Amino acid sequence: MLSRYLIEFLLVVLAVLGSCSAATIDYDAHALIINGQRKIIIAGAIHYPRSTPEMWPDLIQKAKDGGIDTIETYIFWNLHEPRRREYDFTGNLDFVKFFQLVQQAGLYGILRIGPYVCAEWNYGGFPMWLHNTPGIQLRTDNDIYKQEMQIFTTKIVNIAKEAKLFASQGGPIILAQIENEYGNIMDGYGDAGKKYINWCAQMAVAQNVGVPWIMCQQDNAPQPMINTCNGFYCDQFKPNNAKSPKMWTENWTGWFKAWGGKDPHRTAEDVAFAVARFYQNGGILQNYYMYHGGTNFGRTSGGPYITTSYDYDAPLDEYGNLNQPKYGHLKQLHAALKLGESFLTSGNVTWKSFGNGVDLATFTNSSGARFCMLSNTDKSKDTNIDLEQGRKYFVPAWSVSFLDGCNKEIYNTAKLNTQISMMVKRIHNKEDRDVDGDGDRDAQMQQAPQLNWEWSPEAMKDTLQGKGRFKAGVLLEQKSTTFDISDYFWYMTSVNINETIWKSWNWKNATLRISTNGHALFAYVNRKLIGYQFSKQANTQQMVNGDDYSFVFEEPAVKLKLGANTISILSVTIGLANYGAKFDLKPTGLIGGSVQLVNNGQDTIDLTSSTWFYKVGLNGEVKRLYDPNSAKAKWVAEKLPYGRPMTWYKTTFQAPAGTDPVVVDLQGMGKGYAWVNGHNLGRYWPTEKADENGCTTFCDYRGQYSNDKCRTNCGNPTQRYYHVPRSFLNNNGTNTLILFEEIGGNTSTISFQIVTVGKVCGHAYLGSTLELSCQGGKEITDIEFASFGDPQGSCGSFKVGSYQATNALAAVEKACVGKQSCGIEISDATFELNNDIGVTSRLAVQAVCS
Repeated sequence: MLSRYLIEFLLVVLAVLGSCSAATIDYDAHALIINGQRKIIIAGAIHYPRSTPEMWPDLIQKAKDGGIDTIETYIFWNLHEPRRREYDFTGNLDFVKFFQLVQQAGLYGILRIGPYVCAEWNYGGFPMWLHNTPGIQLRTDNDIYKQEMQIFTTKIVNIAKEAKLFASQGGPIILAQIENEYGNIMDGYGDAGKKYINWCAQMAVAQNVGVPWIMCQQDNAPQPMINTCNGFYCDQFKPNNAKSPKMWTENWTGWFKAWGGKDPHRTAEDVAFAVARFYQNGGILQNYYMYHGGTNFGRTSGGPYITTSYDYDAPLDEYGNLNQPKYGHLKQLHAALKLGESFLTSGNVTWKSFGNGVDLATFTNSSGARFCMLSNTDKSKDTNIDLEQGRKYFVPAWSVSFLDGCNKEIYNTAKLNTQISMMVKRIHNKEDRDVDGDGDRDAQMQQAPQLNWEWSPEAMKDTLQGKGRFKAGVLLEQKSTTFDISDYFWYMTSVNINETIWKSWNWKNATLRISTNGHALFAYVNRKLIGYQFSKQANTQQMVNGDDYSFVFEEPAVKLKLGANTISILSVTIGLANYGAKFDLKPTGLIGGSVQLVNNGQDTIDLTSSTWFYKVGLNGEVKRLYDPNSAKAKWVAEKLPYGRPMTWYKTTFQAPAGTDPVVVDLQGMGKGYAWVNGHNLGRYWPTEKADENGCTTFCDYRGQYSNDKCRTNCGNPTQRYYHVPRSFLNNNGTNTLILFEEIGGNTSTISFQIVTVGKVCGHAYLGSTLELSCQGGKEITDIEFASFGDPQGSCGSFKVGSYQATNALAAVEKACVGKQSCGIEISDATFELNNDIGVTSRLAVQAVCS
């Protein structure tokens, strides 16, 4: 007889083998069919390079806990093949490991190969060697490009096949995508674009992956491609084939942020409304873009002018924290959708209109049971609907109610019954202790540890003397010449002012005029910095429209001298264009511009066609000053400069204690790059501020959302804090922060802080349960407000209404204080409240986590 332990072991083995068995993926107009089971899919985008392998399991688990059943990601060509036929799939580029973790969590995957990704990613994900390949034209019917695209696509598919990642092999991937949003810009390529998209489909199908292929934003996608929708709303989208399922590959949970821009927000209520309307109108798959946005480490951000943070106001914030109430509200939505899955995929639905935008969809499954979705698309008018037989429902404007059995409301998109987390950034170190004896750790009372800095000037003797590595008689295009290995590119020339010119034209003071295609430049004359300038109009609408970033730099009263005068221009990119028809051809640097010396606005010396000397990158980059172990680095501690351009800084620090996410506050610095223990955190630019107009204190969820709605952070730095993943840190040793500062800054205010929940609050309606939770081992230590009745205001400003239960505070304290999380059932009985208003009663709570 087999022992009990052996039987248990065999059962585990069989379960593992069963989870790896091949799956058949099919579909019709009403469902994705996995092994014969009709399903709706609720997916979320998590891009593996925008986090770290150490973060992946937690992000994936939180997505699963939030009701996500599928994880989607792009594949990033420029990272995996930075040089032709030289590949990298290590570290946070190990997409195989990423999808294996997805499968281990019991989730499906969507593989979006592209290989053009857009994604606000540098150059749309294309490697620069591709751009520089002779005779190539990107994203069109060009044989050279198509060959390279096919080679890379096949490489990714073969790696996935070898790891058995496709569902047809027992893996998690149930869908694959080729190309990306090409239909939006296809007209710019004419007939060649149509031929190209047909070739893409044929090439993809020939890969024989055993799962369906999709094309997003491609109305003319050829069969068997499934064309899909991207946008804030896709409920009215219809596939181009009646047999294809209705899929929404990008539901934008917020928007990306640009340097000089404000913080974008999209309310939880509006996101939930959009999702509910999509499934009510026959949708079978939607994917949150993003579910976790993460961080644009290194030089990965595009645009140009995309920030290092790619938070996207996603359900999981940049650091992996729950973005409440969005996370919790959508979690409840997902539970309601899964409850109705058999109904939504049956194909049996009837509609009834009540007028004024109010519609009832009744879904019937094969057993005759019913599930209803009652929607109100009016932007301002709430409504009460009587479905007879005692079924009366209050449906707020711009909302959808889910009715189990068509008689019990289980969810409404406009009724928040989840907590709101008030996140804080604060100093936290190993000496955190209870200073004032109140039982609370008083880290917030501490001062930031003093950092001891060293510095090193960026060596520019060669470039300021006009010495380069190569020369040309024209102004070169920056990204093509540098292969985009650095943001920095030197243009150097000289002009000889002889005595005749000096006397006749009086060139002692002249104007230097430089016309450039951006994105920034620093101008030096005879080894002295005479000025710098950045592109203007850094806003997300400009990037969407694909506008250029050209500008004219003018500096008067430039001091010239008799004889040779050296002009050195450092041109700087801030992320390359990633979107638009032929975006790859948009020039960077001084190409197409001009360089002139002008005397009194009349006489001009045109240097555009002079002999120019060039150098790629900074000397500090060559010496690897960003590496704490660089043998070529020479640091000094004396006379630490403030406000000095082109300067490297170095300090050491101890990692903040605990497990909360870590950020470095770079307030006081100008613009540059930051490295921790050699890891590039990305570009920093705290001096770039959002304008002071256009923000709102109240955000109305009702009505169509656009990326300029519900903006915050007016007048403040676009990004002040920069993510330092815990895996970058030595928790029990010394860590090194190195900065390269372009324009000048003050290191004295820099500090490392943690990101954590300071307070949690929320309100929930009668008949629901309000769940409150802290994080990082913290507990609810105090209830600042609790009222059950008709409380007024919102988080941070709650007030007692016209009536309330007398025991509300005591009941909430009993349920929550001293606990990391708690659940409070909202009922008259719980709060000893008797009134005739009933359904309007709700609970409002504000609690402290510490």
